[in-house]
Amino acid sequence: MTGHDPGHERFRFHPYEKTAEEALPNIVVDGSPNPATVLTLTHWPGIGQPSGLGADLSAQMAFAYLDQRPAHPPASFVTNNHFDQDGLVGIHALVEPDLSLAHREELIDVAACGDFATYRFRQSARASMVIWAYAQQDLSPLGSAVAGPYPEVCATLYETMLPLLVPLIQHPDRFKELWHDEDQQLTAAEAALSDGQVTISEVGDVDLAVVRIDADLGLTGGHRFAADTAEFIHPMALHNATTASRLLLIRGREYRFLDRYETWVQYRSRSLPKRVDMAPLAEALTATETGGATWEAGKPSTLVPRLRHAGRSSIAAPVVEEMVANHLRTAETAWDPFVI
Repeated sequence: MTGHDPGHERFRFHPYEKTAEEALPNIVVDGSPNPATVLTLTHWPGIGQPSGLGADLSAQMAFAYLDQRPAHPPASFVTNNHFDQDGLVGIHALVEPDLSLAHREELIDVAACGDFATYRFRQSARASMVIWAYAQQDLSPLGSAVAGPYPEVCATLYETMLPLLVPLIQHPDRFKELWHDEDQQLTAAEAALSDGQVTISEVGDVDLAVVRIDADLGLTGGHRFAADTAEFIHPMALHNATTASRLLLIRGREYRFLDRYETWVQYRSRSLPKRVDMAPLAEALTATETGGATWEAGKPSTLVPRLRHAGRSSIAAPVVEEMVANHLRTAETAWDPFVI
């Protein structure tokens, strides 16, 4: 195969399954390669990253691609096997390179909002909310177009949102109906953190943040990615307030533990602790309960695994905190995204 220096030529988006079926050489941004893929720009676990292009976000890898113009086999198409903010920004960088470079920081922030639930620019946070809303059957302006088979929905969302991405950050008020309610939730969560109704203490040796939320606050969560939501408190407010990669949320006698998405991907900017299997702890917590509550743990391989319980817990918060921290100290690694 001959090398190819694409410069800032514009690629065309084409649906993932069709690039494979039609054997169209393609670049994948943020997903896994298909048989016709010539280059994969992804932070996903277990997939080798091209030399010099590795980054926390796949979108950052796409911008690095524009900076470095690496040689690769010829391809005219860019695609992805799922729809989310990081994939959208990364594909936009290759489809509209000059426009993307002009808004680089805000667009990378949109990707971070979706994947890591952090933000620097409020217009990026609002853009991420709108992207999520477009993918929801009960909210989307696309109506029934987001209710069909996922490959078709995925393609429709990319084709719709690519031309809207920069307008989302340049003219957020045009889309206010789609971000207003969640934006208020984010404001309320940030205010609660500021005035001490939500507090965070960190257990440094296990990179754990213990988050105590006033049970009477009535806070709600917020979106994650393009198909998920978080509980108890808006994740952008929380994740902007702590860099800890493990979170224990306490609201009265309700508890949630989760590993942040940063530990699922090949995160590059700092070293993060590896995930452990929380299932043995779920069994121990269930055995400790005296009122019938039962605990369950998500698998370490899921995007954001959660340890949660059904029914009101009878265990005091300091006991839960101690059991969680001790398990994190002693359990063996169960997930390493850097193993290829």
